[in-house]
Amino acid sequence: MSGNIRGGHTLETVMTASERQTVYLDHAATTPMLPAAIEAMTDHLARTGNASSLHGSGRCAGRTVEESRETIAAALGAQPSEVVFTSGGTEAEHLALKGLWWSRLAQDPRRRRILLSGIEHHAVLDPAIWLGQHEHAEIEWLPVDELGRVRPDDVRRAVESDPESVAFITLMMANNDGRSGRSSRSERSPSSPSSTAYLCTGCCQAIGQVPVDFGELGVDAMTVSAHKLGGPYGIGALIVHKETQLTPICTVGDRSATSAPARSTPPRPAGFAVAIGARDQAPADESLRLTELRDALIDGITSTVEGAQLSGDPAGRLPGNAHLSFSDCEGDSLLLLLDARGIEVSTGSACNAGVAEPSHVLLAMGYDDQRARGSLRFTLGHTSTRADVDAVLDNIGPVVERAKSAGLQNVGRNN
Repeated sequence: MSGNIRGGHTLETVMTASERQTVYLDHAATTPMLPAAIEAMTDHLARTGNASSLHGSGRCAGRTVEESRETIAAALGAQPSEVVFTSGGTEAEHLALKGLWWSRLAQDPRRRRILLSGIEHHAVLDPAIWLGQHEHAEIEWLPVDELGRVRPDDVRRAVESDPESVAFITLMMANNDGRSGRSSRSERSPSSPSSTAYLCTGCCQAIGQVPVDFGELGVDAMTVSAHKLGGPYGIGALIVHKETQLTPICTVGDRSATSAPARSTPPRPAGFAVAIGARDQAPADESLRLTELRDALIDGITSTVEGAQLSGDPAGRLPGNAHLSFSDCEGDSLLLLLDARGIEVSTGSACNAGVAEPSHVLLAMGYDDQRARGSLRFTLGHTSTRADVDAVLDNIGPVVERAKSAGLQNVGRNN
């Protein structure tokens, strides 16, 4: 069975996931692997060798891992020794927050405050809350404005209220619900080095869409994930400044390691390196292409669908991100109706999928419960085309009308 959703554009609606042709607009959750990354990873899957072994095959594997580390470091403006491979962005965030916490506490038992915003990803919120519950960390929430921006003055005031008690600050560079930001040492207290607050930033959403340079950001730790930029699943990295002390949370024999060395087997680092190298070569052209598609999508929806509103900063947002709310609709209903027509989007972070709660990001930005629930996130990437945008514009109107009708029927039944 198939359904024609736009002139000459037929999408299969009852097929297996692998056979089904779709308009895929959920690149913020994960983006398809680049062919070159698949080729690199496949090539190394056919080779034998543990990167920790001393024989020829082991040395060859180790060389691949280290060369991949060098490529990734160069693309991110870091030194190879500052790149720690992880299983992904979530593990990198846990390593950063817990490693920084224990390190700072060991330096000075007064450093118990963790400063973060309410719009952080759950990969940050969850370990921070865990540290509060189990390690007696003092969690301090930094406010955001209606566009999802953390004001530098708020950060400075929070730090300067008691600089000696701050363990670290963690602020994402870009939020998957739409906002693109920038974290840097300029958001710290201008106090003495002994009083400086460490700063960690999550760049999983920003990487591949906007320039990311670890040295220029001037942060102490930064997290990235390969599958957000066309690399393989199951690998990310924590970039830690060479002068930043991070308590190891894994021990192997008589050695300490920041992360499990088993993460450093050749196939994934090789695929990661190829992907980040490819995206680093022409980011300006790709950003411009995505921005044009994004703006066409936003303009098309807001001009034709009554009650559709753009969420977040209209200017300072990621090139491929269009986050919109729809009045009198449930986001989950909109998602499933679009999915039935072969158009794949999301209501927010994939980590929250299936959770019947409004976006904590939108609530922190001051949106009411209804608007937060009635939101959709369209995210474009390297496979996105104008035909994808046209498919959404041809279908979003009827989908919204049907979702509104279903909502009114449910209200009638409840009354």
